[in-house]
Amino acid sequence: MRPHELSGVQARRIAVRAQLLDGDRPDDVLEVLRHLGFLQVDLTRVVAEHADLALWTRIGPGYDPDDLAGLVGDGAMVEHQAMLRPSEDMALFQADMDAWPGEPPLREWQEDLRDWVQANDGARREVLALLRSEGPTAARDLPDSCEVPWRSSGWTNNKNVMKLLECMEARGEVAVASREGRERRWDLAERVHPGDAAVPGEEAHRTLAARRLRALGLARPRALEAWHEPYDVRDVGEPARVDGVRGLWRVDPSLLDDEFEGRTAILSPLDRLVFDRKRMGDLFAFDYQLEMYKPAGQRIWGYWAMPVLDGDELVGKVDATADREGGVLVVDGVHEDGDWSTARRARVEAELQSLAEWLGLELSRG
Repeated sequence: MRPHELSGVQARRIAVRAQLLDGDRPDDVLEVLRHLGFLQVDLTRVVAEHADLALWTRIGPGYDPDDLAGLVGDGAMVEHQAMLRPSEDMALFQADMDAWPGEPPLREWQEDLRDWVQANDGARREVLALLRSEGPTAARDLPDSCEVPWRSSGWTNNKNVMKLLECMEARGEVAVASREGRERRWDLAERVHPGDAAVPGEEAHRTLAARRLRALGLARPRALEAWHEPYDVRDVGEPARVDGVRGLWRVDPSLLDDEFEGRTAILSPLDRLVFDRKRMGDLFAFDYQLEMYKPAGQRIWGYWAMPVLDGDELVGKVDATADREGGVLVVDGVHEDGDWSTARRARVEAELQSLAEWLGLELSRG
């Protein structure tokens, strides 16, 4: 079929609506997760943990973090490879877990993982036996009997047990049963996952491709794979072109109508609307990156600066910190892209006030 011809405004609105960031707010945490597909587990609490901030941004002041914790506690959601997912979706990943570290031909890094786990098969079996007898256990309480140590050039040096657990998680042998603060407690996957029959690999991959397009609204057919979402949207949806942007896209046809009611939203730096910087630049012409890993003197917008969405435009960044001991949400800066109207400033101020109230803090200017 001939590609749909989309204006820049139409493309942005499709992306915003797909991410549940328009005026039609959802009100159910589990349904939001089912639509988005996943929420990254990031425990940084400069303002709020990412999953909570992303849900507040979509649901609004009525969102209660206890709702999310309850869904994880009763098994409706599971944590898998640092992502919260609806538990029923684990059937879509089972074929990949069974085929770990991947279908041949393997890449060099996959071969290295396979060989390392095989070299430490005795330690793997010891972990399984201990979890079977003891139940949920923190990594620090598991013995390190690895014969071949884990080597890397970064922070995972000598983290033998944790790396082994993460490989075993990817294999579908163990799973995160719960968290106590920042610490994961591990158990046998068969006691955490619902145990639904695996969806055959190709069918599962196509379903995940369709889910990805539903959550993004508009995506490149062969966008680069991400570690948490390795399947591009392929030929699902319908072809589209975006005025002023080179190349073809795929679009969710259910979003091709012109209905749109915008609102103002302050986004987590890890929000999916801004996570893919190339897509963000193509669709929104927005200059942004998370600066928490930069030296302080090289930051432009702030350690945890949050992008600001207004209608169908990304218009600025808010540098803020939740001082829980002091009882205030400190706003150190509001960085305006372009010329903001008085009305836009008022909308952003109202959203900041709403954020402070949701956190139970007073709004304060740094």
